Amino acid sequence: MIKILNKNLSLSDYKSIWTKFCFLDESGSLSDSNNPFFTVGFVKCSQPYYISSKISYERTKRGFYDEMKFNKLSKNNIGFAKFVLDAFLSMRSLHFYSYSLDKEGDYFSRTFFGDQWKAYEDISIKVLKSAIPKDEIIIVIADHITVPKNIRFEVNVKRRINDEFKRLAVAGVCRFDSKSNDLLQLSDLIIGAINYDLKITTGIIGKGDRYKKEFLSYFKTAIGLKNNFLDGYRSHIFNIFVDKDTKQRLPFCNEKRQSS
Repeated sequence: MIKILNKNLSLSDYKSIWTKFCFLDESGSLSDSNNPFFTVGFVKCSQPYYISSKISYERTKRGFYDEMKFNKLSKNNIGFAKFVLDAFLSMRSLHFYSYSLDKEGDYFSRTFFGDQWKAYEDISIKVLKSAIPKDEIIIVIADHITVPKNIRFEVNVKRRINDEFKRLAVAGVCRFDSKSNDLLQLSDLIIGAINYDLKITTGIIGKGDRYKKEFLSYFKTAIGLKNNFLDGYRSHIFNIFVDKDTKQRLPFCNEKRQSS
C-alpha cells in the first residue's frame, strides 16, 4: 500500500493514481570546460504512445531514420526537427521541465565542489521533484551516459525522492540509448535550444550555426517567447528554470563586478 493525499491507497484504487513517464536528458557535459551551461530537462506524459506513434509514422512517411540531436541539426533534418516540436506542442497533455545553471557560477561551486556526478544526480532530482504532485507516480527514462562503476544514478534518484516524499513517487529509473527513443531525442532538441540561447544571450558564441539558430527561433516563436531564456519561461506546457548565476555573464554585470 502507498500513502497519497493523506489516505492509504490499495491496488483497487489505481484509478486515483496518475502514472507519468519522464524522458530525461542533459545538455552541456559537466566535464566540458568549453561549455559553461548545464541543463537537465525532460518531457513528461502519461501515454507516450500517442506522440511516439505520430513521430514514427512521420519517419516512415519521410524515410527519415536518423537520430534527432540539437548539436547535429542540418539542412537534412531541420524540417523533421520542427515537425517533432510541433507534434509536442499540439498535445496539451504533454509537459516539459528543465533546470539550467552555470558551471562556473557561485551556486555550482558552493554546492557541488567540482563533483560532476553529484551535480548531475542532484540537479536531476531537483527538477524531477518539481514535477511530481501528490497524486502521481513517475517512471524515469533517462539517456544513457557512461559513468564510473561507483555511480548508482538509477538507484539513488529513486531512493532519495521516495525517502523525501515518504511515499512511492518514483516507480523506477532506467537508462536507454537515445538513438532508440524519439522522446529522449525530443528532450535533447529542447534542452539543446535552451542552452544555445543562453550562450548567444551571454555572448559566448558569436555568429553561431545557421540551423541551430533557425530551430531556436522557430521554438521561441512557437511558444511566444519574444526575448530569451535567461529569466526562464513558464506556461501551461513549460516550466523552464534558469539559475540566476547565468546573468553574471552579461556585459553590464561583468562591468559592475569589476568596478566593485
